[in-house]
Amino acid sequence: MPLSPIQAPEEAPATSGGPLRLPFDPLLILAVVGLAVCSVVTLSSATRDLVPGQPRYYVDRQAVYLFVGVLLMAALSRIDYSHLRQFKRAIYALLMFSILAVLGLGHTARGSQRAISLPFFSFQASELGKVFLIVALAAFVVDRARYLREWDTTVRVMVAALVPAFFVIAQPDLGSGMVYMVIAMTLLFVAGTSWKQLSALIALGAVSLAVVLAGAPAMGVHVLKPYQVARLTAFLHPTTNAQKEGYQQEEAKIAIGSGQKTGRGAGATQVPLGYVPESHTDFVFAAVGEQYGFVGAALVLSLYALLIWRALRILTMSKDLFGSLVAGGVAAMLMFQVFVNVGMAIGIMPITGVTLPLMSYGGSSVITTLLAVGLLQSIYVQARASEALKGRVPLH
Repeated sequence: MPLSPIQAPEEAPATSGGPLRLPFDPLLILAVVGLAVCSVVTLSSATRDLVPGQPRYYVDRQAVYLFVGVLLMAALSRIDYSHLRQFKRAIYALLMFSILAVLGLGHTARGSQRAISLPFFSFQASELGKVFLIVALAAFVVDRARYLREWDTTVRVMVAALVPAFFVIAQPDLGSGMVYMVIAMTLLFVAGTSWKQLSALIALGAVSLAVVLAGAPAMGVHVLKPYQVARLTAFLHPTTNAQKEGYQQEEAKIAIGSGQKTGRGAGATQVPLGYVPESHTDFVFAAVGEQYGFVGAALVLSLYALLIWRALRILTMSKDLFGSLVAGGVAAMLMFQVFVNVGMAIGIMPITGVTLPLMSYGGSSVITTLLAVGLLQSIYVQARASEALKGRVPLH
């Protein structure tokens, strides 16, 4: 059954010894550092020939993104996350403003208008919007906690997620739009929405997907562009059109398979020679598989398992429902992106442009993920502080 609403404990009296200085979650930090190192190491070999004369172009920039993201993560972890609840309307407004700004001011690349060009990197609002949506929806659900069994609450939550998702998909960025809907569904589940309502939403989603991919085009209505439909369905028959829609996945599978147990190292050819398009972003897992084989891929997936496990653990530790919902939203975001991205590379999921958190090159993706981790650390610290004030755990 869905988790029941989590009640916040009573306020404990403040201690006279000054502010509590409790440690970060060490295992969460280990997972983040491990993935950051894996990203830099993988990109150093996978991108050395992408920019002539600048073999470290992508590596240096990724290192800067990671550094900035870690600073923001540390700063956010020292803030009491519960204060964000009172700014839910402003956060949601900022989410919508940033997405609409991209549609109005963003530059077009490869047929998509997803980012605004800044001096050092391209700002992709749909990435940062994931964290904004988690916080705003979590606050809204808490405010409606007494009415979770009513359809009115469920509909409001889904519409609040569907509106930004619609504008994101219009960019087009189908992958991020899907993440938005998964976040909303997860928050409803964690909050304790009935299975009847959740099942109805899942069924409605399945029917809508079938209509968009098959029913609407048959009637001459194209909700998605033809090339998007082709990319979404190519994984079902990859060899039928292996030189077009199925090309990326076929080459990615060849790259991963050629890595075998320990990888090809300096002898790798698929990724370094450019046979796998977007090997530093959407298909970075193919670079890991070819260069470091089963061992490298297993290490990366183990670090993701550790990251997601700690997010779920923090969900159960939270001192209140708001923290549990935020942690649940972050866990869902990470889990969905890892599953879809790795699935894309091995041919079991459609190509949707979902990045691999902390591994794929890109400032918006890296900084967004580290901000989400900062929220997890804040929830962890506040939970430990709450328990410490009650004498249940040591301060250090």
